[in-house]
Amino acid sequence: MSTPETSDTRDTPETSDTPGSADAAPAAILHVRCAPTLTSEGYREVLELLREFSPLVQALPPRAALVHARGARRYFGADPARIAEVVRLRAVARLGTDLRIGVASTWAVAATASAHLPGPGGILAVPADPGSVAAFLGPLPVEALHGLGPRQAEALRGYGLHTIGALTEVAPGIPERILGKRAGRLAAERARGIDPRPVTPRDLPGSASVRTRFTRQELDGPHTRAALLGLVVRLGASLRGRRQAARALSLTLQFVGGTRWEKTRRLTEASAHEEDLRTLAYRLMDAAGLQRARLTGMVLRAEDLTGAAGLTRQLTLDPVREARLTVEAAVDRANARFGPGTVAPASAFFEARLAAGAPTG
Repeated sequence: MSTPETSDTRDTPETSDTPGSADAAPAAILHVRCAPTLTSEGYREVLELLREFSPLVQALPPRAALVHARGARRYFGADPARIAEVVRLRAVARLGTDLRIGVASTWAVAATASAHLPGPGGILAVPADPGSVAAFLGPLPVEALHGLGPRQAEALRGYGLHTIGALTEVAPGIPERILGKRAGRLAAERARGIDPRPVTPRDLPGSASVRTRFTRQELDGPHTRAALLGLVVRLGASLRGRRQAARALSLTLQFVGGTRWEKTRRLTEASAHEEDLRTLAYRLMDAAGLQRARLTGMVLRAEDLTGAAGLTRQLTLDPVREARLTVEAAVDRANARFGPGTVAPASAFFEARLAAGAPTG
């Protein structure tokens, strides 16, 4: 029985180009994890780098991606593990960021492999034969299985299923009774290396969202507005880093007792600028008419996204707006250099200090 390798891996003979099970396809799927500190712009650059090796790249925001290396394998004349090494080397040399890359025959196994790597970078290739897949997955704790949440893992542990291998030693109906039919079936299949999901070419999604939860119940007032401004700042920075703009904004308010209020409005024109996003976000908040309603959280979502490269910037002849846009660009450069959130509006800092329980005076 062979074990997972961390460098060059010889593939078993190809029997199919369709991923699904460990014995149905070669180990040709790369699951790529970026550093947690990578900026949105850096993430986009990683996606562009991956497309140099394969057209089958699926973005998994905020900082992961899938690559099907089938075509790259033929073009470069190298196995996927070697291709992963080249990807990692180019990311370090050209982009200044390291990657964790899992290589396997299915999405779930590759993702489990990339998560198993200690940071900041590395490659773990799991050969496609069932014995190698079982040797890799079997000893891992059950919570390491890709797609399994902490509560689900806790439930399985409560029934004595502590490892991924344990899921393969019981009847499939047992995980289904513990987790529910669909979740249990998926867990049992993925524990055996079975995952029929294909790599679907997909760029960054058509929406983006940011959220906050309050440590105490809040009314509509300065603290709530500061929190909303903080969401605007984070959302705008994310959109500009991804070179996207929103045509609409959606605000979801969460109340005591679990009730929600949600409303969507369109922007006059697509934008990722904080001034435009803030104006519409505040209008959405005003439309809620909260009065004495007690809030527990908020979600701000940018919808109907479009590429910012195709937008033309109109001169407004408004010196105040032009000055704000100039400052915004400078803030983006500072945050890109020193880390996200280094520079932000004072009210957003005030809200962050409140959330942390720090003095504000």
